[in-house]
Amino acid sequence: MFHSYVKTGRAHPKNTTLILFYVAKPVGQVAGYAEFVELRVGNALELWAEHGDESALGSKEQYEAFIKDRERVAFIRFKNLHEATKPVSLSDLLMQLGRRRLARAGFYIDRETAEKLIALME
Repeated sequence: MFHSYVKTGRAHPKNTTLILFYVAKPVGQVAGYAEFVELRVGNALELWAEHGDESALGSKEQYEAFIKDRERVAFIRFKNLHEATKPVSLSDLLMQLGRRRLARAGFYIDRETAEKLIALME
């Protein structure tokens, strides 16, 4: 079973095998992870017709409100979603990454760091 999330803007994952899900508000924590399947970028209406049923967005109306008249969007498809038993807090995440803050558009980490974060979540 595949899932997907919709991304607007230009920063999309291209060279990855795993996605970590950071929930910014209200909790500020890494809440889960999944295996990256593919990135689909294209016409917003065509992608909704093809992958809308995989999205967490409940309806086409919610989707249209989210994309705000954008003609092009990205669907990041993934599988094997794991919800964290023990979510990783922002402070623990920053410590593991050796950073002071997170990039808004996302970022890549190496496999070793990802495995450490997953171990903290389980």
